[in-house]
Amino acid sequence: MKFIRKLGISNFIMLSLCVVIIIVAEYFFLSGDRLRGLFIGLWAPTLLGVMIYIKLIHNDHR
Repeated sequence: MKFIRKLGISNFIMLSLCVVIIIVAEYFFLSGDRLRGLFIGLWAPTLLGVMIYIKLIHNDHR
């Protein structure tokens, strides 16, 4: 719980979502639907990039 409070609720939710996306992408990739697995797998780094961008904008306003 201390880790979540230090990280922040919104960041924890975004990181959890990235983990779920990676698991779903691996499932599709390993079950034979490789293109869908690759497509969904690219969502995680995109989401992390958006999260970093929002954090940079937020820190710039301080």
